[in-house]
Amino acid sequence: MKKITVYCGSRKGNSTIYETASRALAQEMIKRDLSLVYGAGRVGLMGVIADEMLAAGKEVLGIIPQKLVDREVAHRGCTELIIVETMRDRKWLMAERGDGFIAMSGGIGTLEELFEIMTLNQLHYIQKPLALYNVNGYYDKLIDFLNHAMDKGFLYPEQEEMLIISDDPSDLLDQMADYQARRPADW
Repeated sequence: MKKITVYCGSRKGNSTIYETASRALAQEMIKRDLSLVYGAGRVGLMGVIADEMLAAGKEVLGIIPQKLVDREVAHRGCTELIIVETMRDRKWLMAERGDGFIAMSGGIGTLEELFEIMTLNQLHYIQKPLALYNVNGYYDKLIDFLNHAMDKGFLYPEQEEMLIISDDPSDLLDQMADYQARRPADW
């Protein structure tokens, strides 16, 4: 793993714990000489993690649709800034360029990206580690829902088992480094 795609909020949330956790993840990535692939925003947690990585001289690849560039949210300090036409193009390029994925705290866009990577892994379009950075229990209710979906027969246990969950950036990256792709369940 050399490049980690990080999905996170274009807002910082209502507690400084999320910003602090973003910086902690960036510092652990810096320590391991990892690069960042992300949605190229200069705002919210996206801006926080990018700024932290850039301040340490690390590679930051930002991928953003023209519409968001036009709204002036693009981080112009990225090592490489790729401007695409659509959100769909952005998501696919982020999935292609990253060697693993981390979903930090975020809103509906972050959740959509998380579920897309889960689906791509399930269908074997990709086989890359996917992690929830569960800061302050942010994803606890989502984890409960995934368990519920599994209990009701709509989610294979293997799908949830492939999801790495931790509130510690070192542990998260260790588990991602140890990730072994598995054959998904048959229908």
